[in-house]
Amino acid sequence: MPGGPALVRLADAVDEGEFGGKGAQLAAALRAGLPVPGGYALGWAAVETAVAGDADLGAELVGLAPGPWAVRSSAIGEDSAAASFAGAHLSVLGVAGATGLADAVRRVHASARDGSALSYREQHGIETPCRMAVVLQEMVAADVAGVLFTRHPVTGDRERVIEASWGLGEMVVSGQVTPDNYRVSCDGVPLDWSPGEKDVALRLLPDGRVEEHEVAADLVEARCLDDDQLRALHDLASACDEAYGSTDHDIEFAFAGSRLFLLQRRPITHG
Repeated sequence: MPGGPALVRLADAVDEGEFGGKGAQLAAALRAGLPVPGGYALGWAAVETAVAGDADLGAELVGLAPGPWAVRSSAIGEDSAAASFAGAHLSVLGVAGATGLADAVRRVHASARDGSALSYREQHGIETPCRMAVVLQEMVAADVAGVLFTRHPVTGDRERVIEASWGLGEMVVSGQVTPDNYRVSCDGVPLDWSPGEKDVALRLLPDGRVEEHEVAADLVEARCLDDDQLRALHDLASACDEAYGSTDHDIEFAFAGSRLFLLQRRPITHG
């Protein structure tokens, strides 16, 4: 944007009108001390300028750590209470180097014109032009990842509903595996769980690449979250209550060893 750097630290991406819902939600989490991986954000105007060829995006990104990075969409209006755009826009994982980052930003920007994204906008009566900001997040080498809802997405009951699988959470979000399902009460007591069929996992390799691997047969239906991890997720949801002044959260999370990360937070929506 005029008068300031195009690339800002993720904690400073507080303006939802410039950095989109995902960027602003993560900025709020970082400022509240929640365990969000470090990163940066590009405002939608900076993305448009770079994609049009009027700015050297690679030069802006050359000073960053080599990666790997996750490059994620943060369109204006995305991750809002009215429309989540979940799965409608592209995320590019395992990105390294300034050239790779610049290419990934362009691909994320272009995904706003994909058929699924355009169809989503039409279904929700969104007529304003898409303005695509972008988030760059440090990759987490997740052993287990998934999503947590603080209200049952079907019944509306006040309880924690958690879906999780081995490896990176994209396998859960994209529906490529049937995840484990856990229910936890609002005061953190495990209620029940049902095993999924977690036969493949997406893994972050030591060289920064992301690859799909078969899961060992004895782990396909094995429980991937223990009670300590469920308690940590309950505590994270409670911390989000305070940070966002709301009890309705749709959270993407990852465990790397015993360490829990908040990757994304949006209000619960049926859109």
